Amino acid sequence: MGVPAFFRWLSRKYPSIIVHCVEEKGRECNGVRIPVDTTKPNPNEVEFDNLYLDMNGIIHPCTHPEDKPAPKNEDEMMVAIFEYIDRLFNIVRPRRVLYMAIDGVAPRAKMNQQRSRRFRASKEGVELTEEKSRMREEIISRGGYLPPEEIKERFDSNCITPGTEFMDNLAHCLRYYVADRLSNDPGWRNVTVFLSDASVPGEGEHKIMDFIRRQRALISVFSIYCQGTAREKQGQHDEFADTMPVAEQEFIFIRLCVLREYLARELTMASLPFTFDFERSVDDWVFMCFFVGNDFLPHLPSLEIREGAIDRLVNIYKDVVHKTGGYLTQNGYVNLERVEMIMQAVGVAEDNIFKKRKEDDVRVCSSQSFELCDIKYQEQYLSSSILADDLIFLFSLAGNEGAENRGVKRKAEDSDSEPEPEDVVRLWEEGWKQRYYKTKFDVDVMDEDFRKKVVRSYVEGLCWVLRYYYQGCASWKWYFPFHYAPFASDFKDIKDMFTEFEKGTKPFKPLEQLMGVFPAASGNFLPETWRTLMTSPVSSIIDFYPDDFAIDLNGKKYAWQGVALLPFVDEQRLRAALADVYADLTAEEVKRNSLGSDILFISKSHPLFDFIHELYRTECPEGTEIPAELCHGIQGELNLDDNPILPDKVKFKDPQYADGFVFKAVLLPGAKIPNKVLKPGDWEKGNREPWRPQLGFNPNRQQAHLGQSGFRALK
Repeated sequence: MGVPAFFRWLSRKYPSIIVHCVEEKGRECNGVRIPVDTTKPNPNEVEFDNLYLDMNGIIHPCTHPEDKPAPKNEDEMMVAIFEYIDRLFNIVRPRRVLYMAIDGVAPRAKMNQQRSRRFRASKEGVELTEEKSRMREEIISRGGYLPPEEIKERFDSNCITPGTEFMDNLAHCLRYYVADRLSNDPGWRNVTVFLSDASVPGEGEHKIMDFIRRQRALISVFSIYCQGTAREKQGQHDEFADTMPVAEQEFIFIRLCVLREYLARELTMASLPFTFDFERSVDDWVFMCFFVGNDFLPHLPSLEIREGAIDRLVNIYKDVVHKTGGYLTQNGYVNLERVEMIMQAVGVAEDNIFKKRKEDDVRVCSSQSFELCDIKYQEQYLSSSILADDLIFLFSLAGNEGAENRGVKRKAEDSDSEPEPEDVVRLWEEGWKQRYYKTKFDVDVMDEDFRKKVVRSYVEGLCWVLRYYYQGCASWKWYFPFHYAPFASDFKDIKDMFTEFEKGTKPFKPLEQLMGVFPAASGNFLPETWRTLMTSPVSSIIDFYPDDFAIDLNGKKYAWQGVALLPFVDEQRLRAALADVYADLTAEEVKRNSLGSDILFISKSHPLFDFIHELYRTECPEGTEIPAELCHGIQGELNLDDNPILPDKVKFKDPQYADGFVFKAVLLPGAKIPNKVLKPGDWEKGNREPWRPQLGFNPNRQQAHLGQSGFRALK
């Protein structure tokens, strides 16, 4: 969800949701490595049908780790990724489906954050190099001796972006990897594997969610049930369960069923004028979490998760539900009239919230500084999580993931150890709203039209984010066009501020996205004439790529917590500039700039093998339906691949072995799960009960439909 500090808050408030997993290790006998036998029962005493991997949380720590030496070359990076997937597969041991999703082209709303991250990474790299050079010169000038500096080519993690050669190579290597495991690992042989690489549009977690939603929409015709063996709880909320020390465990499970029990206790309301609906209340809880932060909107100034903002919102929410006789959301749509009531209640308390924040900062300054350092380590890059049945499988991966408007360069000596800059807004003093709008937006607080414009954009954003998580991307081109959020007290008369998003919008192509998120320093990943647009003084879009820019700490202590003041990319101007250089693309670059589809892999022993093999033999037409009874109930359309891995036909080179290897596996790209987004009406046409997106496993029911294993909720 991209909520800063959310997992820390969640695990501290509901500690029993965490279970340390058991990881069986491979053994060595007489110098021969014996791998884990994943066909055996899961040592965690629960069996999983489906494993969904958000791959970017694996790619980042394997390519530029913080806790060990970096890989020497790209081959070592690929091997590290293979080994990481092996570990996760060994722990979870899925029996039906493995779905691997790499971030593809993101919606425009997300690209702003991606742009900020990539410009920051480039800026920090330059400043680090300059600081090292300055220190060397200072030591040498004082008569000291230093050995000649070893020149190393720095790995630019910005290459982990759709459209680069690195991501294209990764997709090819993962094809090799899957083919090898399907052929040689007994635990993989009956598993249906999907690879949604970077050519497929969408963020990894949302491609996973779309896959699950579509399968659940289709499953009413062909249902398969799975049952996990859960151990008996120790204590009412399993608080007395025996757990191994954290130091001995690197991976944990998060039990959604236990979280649902916690939320049921917290959200249940008595004496309502209608029957309480827990599922609707959970949906509202998820929506309220967006107010404290997400990947698409800046959080409201008065709502900080560390200050109990979510608990405050829940208490106000209960009063609103009682007064209005209804919920905030329904099937991904927002009741703005009720949202306004909550915002106005928060707004009344804003002055006191800001004053208390200042008092707390003064009182616990030293301990807070320590906490912020810890937060930086844990949350600089998002945790990665995998969902399986009633559990989210979570593993922490710290270290993952006009020219006149250019900002002023920060000096190298402006480090985190320097005194904090003066906070000119001073939210704890009277007149804070006037100072905020003048400092952050350069407008007077009395400019009601401007404030309403900011609020309208924020309201659109709230509607977009909820729709994104519950139904899919409502608009590929919408984004929040400001660096800062309005105040809760500014949310007035918002009922009619939003109607609907523009229909038929399309995602950027991969190379277009690179032009939208990359700084000029990463232009080497782009075609030559394209990168010239980033650096040429006569380029019509040169202002999109400032050499330096300001970072507004915005009341925070560390630069990584601040706001990068980058110009927003004008899509029309960008496309107009690219129209002149599209003709320069090579055939390979044209291919990398195209959008792909999910790829389906199965082994020769899979029930679907003969059916697919016959499709290739007879060259069947596009859009052949998957026989659900042969594929664990999975449904969708199949399109033949231009370069399939057919039995005994193709050799692939393992980076570790020069001789290559022959794999007996079938590769079928274009296992196109229908591209349309599931809407409530689609569900109700084939079912008699109303459709509602589900957020987890029902603790009162041991069985779940295939595809109802859950989805990744923390990022």
